Amino acid sequence: MTPPKTRCLILACGNTLRGDDGVGPWLAQWAEERFRYEGGVRVTSRQQWTLELAEEIAAADAVLFIDCSVAAQPGAVAVADVRASEKSEEIDTHQQGASELLGLARDLYSSLPRAAVILTVGVGSLELGEEFSGAVKSALPEACRLLDETVVRLLTMR
Repeated sequence: MTPPKTRCLILACGNTLRGDDGVGPWLAQWAEERFRYEGGVRVTSRQQWTLELAEEIAAADAVLFIDCSVAAQPGAVAVADVRASEKSEEIDTHQQGASELLGLARDLYSSLPRAAVILTVGVGSLELGEEFSGAVKSALPEACRLLDETVVRLLTMR
């Protein structure tokens, strides 16, 4: 029996031992609980996105990447579309960004999800420790709300 098609793949990354960098895994755990009984939603959390994720991306109808952002204001939550990167001659075998993973899915499997977005939360601290900064703690309800809305939208897209 073949497993059900992944309608929405949620890929989070971050290090839970580096302060606000752990917001991706935290949100992945929240999503795992929230969408536990929703068919076709798959949640994966890693310290970093690596090459083998391209196969899962290529097989998904939609993908939601979740990561922290050092470029955004601390606690700022945003959702943005992600486009596949152009073909690259050099591949970093240890870490990939969202657009690079989409490009790999296209190049290796001739397939892309119909929708790809990234949810980011601006970091306030990347110091060693498992505690979030005040800005990220305050942003968690908004991040959860946007995550929920985004997944529901991705599931209903045709």
